[in-house]
Amino acid sequence: MKAAIHNLGCKTNAYEAEAMEQALKQAGYDIVGFNSDVPADVYVINTCSVTNIADRKSRQMIHKAKAKNPDAVIVAVGCFVQSEHEEIIKNEPVDICLGSNDKHLITDSISDFLATGEKKCIVSDISRNADYEQLELGHKPRHTRAFIKIQDGCNRFCSYCIIPYVRGRIRSRNINDIVKEVTELSKEGIKEIVLTGINLSSYGDDLGEETDLSDVVTALDRTDGIERIRISSFEPQLITREFLEKISNIKKLCPHFHLSMQSGSDTVLERMRRGYTSGEYLEKCRLIREFFDDPSITTDIITAFPGETEEEFRETYDILEKAGFFDIHVFQFSPRKGTPAASMKDQVDARTAKLRSALLISKGEELTVKALEAVTGKTVSILAEEYVSKDGKYYLTGHTPYYVKVFVETDDTDKYLQGEILSVRMTEIMEKEKAMKGIIC
Repeated sequence: MKAAIHNLGCKTNAYEAEAMEQALKQAGYDIVGFNSDVPADVYVINTCSVTNIADRKSRQMIHKAKAKNPDAVIVAVGCFVQSEHEEIIKNEPVDICLGSNDKHLITDSISDFLATGEKKCIVSDISRNADYEQLELGHKPRHTRAFIKIQDGCNRFCSYCIIPYVRGRIRSRNINDIVKEVTELSKEGIKEIVLTGINLSSYGDDLGEETDLSDVVTALDRTDGIERIRISSFEPQLITREFLEKISNIKKLCPHFHLSMQSGSDTVLERMRRGYTSGEYLEKCRLIREFFDDPSITTDIITAFPGETEEEFRETYDILEKAGFFDIHVFQFSPRKGTPAASMKDQVDARTAKLRSALLISKGEELTVKALEAVTGKTVSILAEEYVSKDGKYYLTGHTPYYVKVFVETDDTDKYLQGEILSVRMTEIMEKEKAMKGIIC
């Protein structure tokens, strides 16, 4: 039988989708592309619910799968299922629903359905503490770097965020299990790992010991074959002098800090329940630069949060330059049913939200070009990830430890370099791609 998986959402979802794909392979399924002309017998949609758009895309992918093969088994899993499983199993063309902490049941649930023909809906109650769901990559992933999930859930309850409701309380993965998985992947040639989770900064808070994210990085630093360790995101509260002292001497750690800010206005941050001020956030950026030479700092911004005035927006816009971001990800506020922000007064109109988003994106592009100008001419290492054709030329693409994307012009003879770490001199800015051109040294 043939199976296809479509993933929506974050890097944690991507890891879980790849783990489910490997579980299906081990169960005897042939994996085909979701958009392949070859119809699958089983379609798995790993859903997302972080925004209203994500909900809509999840529904669209369910219907697309059904249209591709009306006789196929349709399996919906993940965050959207966790919040809306009763409505989905009743009104959508779905045969199996699995919640956020139930993806490990993927093969058994399909087997049961094929045997009985009875719809299945397995959604665990994650409103209280739950065990960490044991999913892992048994074999080398499709990509040259490997995403490694080490944590799940969130206890923060920011006023706009649905994630604590669909992912549950924090659960940290055992360090020995993490090391074991990474060790096996290193034997298959993986050189860079990306630590991911729903709230990575809370890693260890539930373990009853003085354990945090630095302990995971320290343990993985000893793994032979792994040359780079990247952390996918940080919350400002984790960035302390003590924490930075622990990780700053780990040579394998990439100096790229995706440090979530969400707003540069203290009054908006208070309404968001973020737990810090703009001044405290800027101090975190300063501390990072004290311990790391020219680190890359990126962030997320939510614009048009309920009640956001022109003055509050301007405070956010003005802080971008002060923080010295390499890149920013801009999101327009999306009201999520059941969160406090959804019922707040003074919701910002769509026209204003679109305008503010465009201004922030433009400023972010300006900051990226400024950061790229500063590294032009420098020699860096990249992990060669893909071989692509662009404008009639061929390139190897890869990222530096600072997460600058580099295009290295090449030909067919260099395809074998994928997965290798190369020394490259950056020569020219590619403004549209937010990247650099480079040549192998």
